[in-house]
Amino acid sequence: MKGVMRFGKKGKISPLYVCQYQLLRCVGKVAYEIDLQNDLAMVYPIFNVSMLKKFVGDTTYIVSLEGLRVDENITYEEVPIDILHQ
Repeated sequence: MKGVMRFGKKGKISPLYVCQYQLLRCVGKVAYEIDLQNDLAMVYPIFNVSMLKKFVGDTTYIVSLEGLRVDENITYEEVPIDILHQ
């Protein structure tokens, strides 16, 4: 199709979704302006609702950063699991 921008490869292996985004504002009843990444600056930032996919986050994977600290002298010991050749 003429005038249609494609992301990545054409055909069956083209990506279904491009990136995660943040909604900036509602433009109409069914249109939203989204915050696109810098490499997608040439794309018009207003999309119909049918073009967007809802993100459902899982809060069980969120780790609180309070109380975490990084030890400067981190070391580890390599332990062989299996001998491949004798």
